[in-house]
Amino acid sequence: MLSGMKAKNWRATERPYTRSDYIHGAPHSRINKYSMGTYKEDYTHELLLVAKEEMQIRDVAIESARIAADKYLSRKMGENNYFLEIKAHPHHVLRENKMIFGAHADRLQEGMRRAFGKPMGRAAQVRVGDPVLRVLTYEHFVNVAKEALELASKKLPKNYSIIISKLSEKKSVAA
Repeated sequence: MLSGMKAKNWRATERPYTRSDYIHGAPHSRINKYSMGTYKEDYTHELLLVAKEEMQIRDVAIESARIAADKYLSRKMGENNYFLEIKAHPHHVLRENKMIFGAHADRLQEGMRRAFGKPMGRAAQVRVGDPVLRVLTYEHFVNVAKEALELASKKLPKNYSIIISKLSEKKSVAA
């Protein structure tokens, strides 16, 4: 049986370990798409899912939040009335020093000798106030987009707030 690594072991930020060209066997990000829906210039509102605390978010958690929000938005609004974008990118490579417990495990363990660990996943390092997800939509769909971001925040660790802002209209000046 392998050591019991829990999700809380990966939440605290540490020094970024990102140089994939030097990391042998660095896993790929499990996020399939970074933008969904249809991008248009005439969206009136922007909604941001913003982190309230500094943390690391695993790539699988971001992908789960993306899928939940996208399904909810496409079911309630249709594909042409929103644009969903992931703003947090999982660049940090997570490492694990595997320890084996159980019968006769004392002969197999190395303890803290060469304990740097092997790459086992990726995470996005998020600071306070950094956006994780962004939704562009029209005024009459703002409540639906807010519900979608609340649903997505339940798939992510720790706490988030939703910031709703009206996009300024660009006025063209005749030259």
